[in-house]
Amino acid sequence: MTQPQTSLRGGAAVGLLADLPPLEAGTVRYFRYWFSGPSARADLQQAFCNSLGPDSAQSAYDSFGRLCDFCVTHGRRPLIRHGMTCSCLGADENCFANLVAAATQGEAADADLLAALLVAPQKARALSALAAQTGLFLQHLAGRAPLRRHYRPEAATLH
Repeated sequence: MTQPQTSLRGGAAVGLLADLPPLEAGTVRYFRYWFSGPSARADLQQAFCNSLGPDSAQSAYDSFGRLCDFCVTHGRRPLIRHGMTCSCLGADENCFANLVAAATQGEAADADLLAALLVAPQKARALSALAAQTGLFLQHLAGRAPLRRHYRPEAATLH
């Protein structure tokens, strides 16, 4: 009897990309772009620029890159993705997208749990924080919320 290859479980189809809400679907698409080579990354950066403008686009692109690179550096195993035009949703893609959505919506405990499925448990909180930061940009790209502006309320006291 042969052992199943557990590393391929991350590629198991768990649904369809079209069935995801906009934030999660966009996250999966960007994830696929990021890991599809330099040309696809350039296309991703241009798409961010078209939607967010040059300043915010660079911040969004850098933030998303840090999130993906963190998964590579601290991942339990390599994440599996489906092809750019595939309509399926893979298990790893689904986990990654749900991590971003939970973190963006302030569901810290859920985000930490999802992060622990992707990276070593001691790195889960850091991944959740990166996902929350990145998710704000991705949420804006999905058309669900304006970018948050850092501001100081009038009643804030400095001294």
